[in-house]
Amino acid sequence: MAESAHIPTGSTVDLAEIERFARIAEEWWDPRGKFAPLHRLNPLRLGFIRDRAAAHWQRDALSGAPLQGLSLLDIGCGGGLICEPMARLGARVTGIDAADRNIATARLHAAGQDLAIDYREATAEALAEAGQQFDVVLALEIVEHVADVDLFLQSVGRLAKPGGLVFLSTLNRTAKAWALAIAGAEYVMRWLPRGTHDWRKFLKPSEVVRGLRHAYVEPQEIVGVVYSPLSRDWSLSKHDLDVNYMLYGSKAGG
Repeated sequence: MAESAHIPTGSTVDLAEIERFARIAEEWWDPRGKFAPLHRLNPLRLGFIRDRAAAHWQRDALSGAPLQGLSLLDIGCGGGLICEPMARLGARVTGIDAADRNIATARLHAAGQDLAIDYREATAEALAEAGQQFDVVLALEIVEHVADVDLFLQSVGRLAKPGGLVFLSTLNRTAKAWALAIAGAEYVMRWLPRGTHDWRKFLKPSEVVRGLRHAYVEPQEIVGVVYSPLSRDWSLSKHDLDVNYMLYGSKAGG
């Protein structure tokens, strides 16, 4: 990985995590590669974001561009798997990642799709310190990889405009999550490279909610994301938050 900018004290950047994902940056858009689980999960994530955002701004979720005119930030955007469909839904998309190789991959792919997406090698706290704000802020499968969770969640809240929305997805710190997301996904099924996750960095929903509330973001809905090995499909659950879960909240002041 190329030399990055100086990381200030109090950073959310975990250098080991950044290096791990940078080494496989060229595989982001391979649906059968190391990021295959995200490709399978993407339709569910996209539908959740689209439907809740459309309802919040009283729009038709099934119209051609329900996010038209909204500014959207994807934190930890990787190769752009979420940024590109969000741009197609009409949003003005900014994607940030601390790994320069991820940003290079994302820019190259977006150019090939003729999509105008503002990709930057940056951190959430750097954008928050610069006073930037967005209608929609996404933090998907990223909080379990940061070095300072409190700073990260505070930054996420600062990046949302008053009345804006925050979407976050992550893994619960349960025995079931260790068995399925680490032992199962990384060692048995080999869906993910070994070492992708550290169970100790998983967060309980109550911990995420507390951190977001400190940042003036009030959670509106928390749902589990459940995988069926028989159908090989993902679905939402209002009851099973034991492994993967997603939530969204609104920023006070709108």
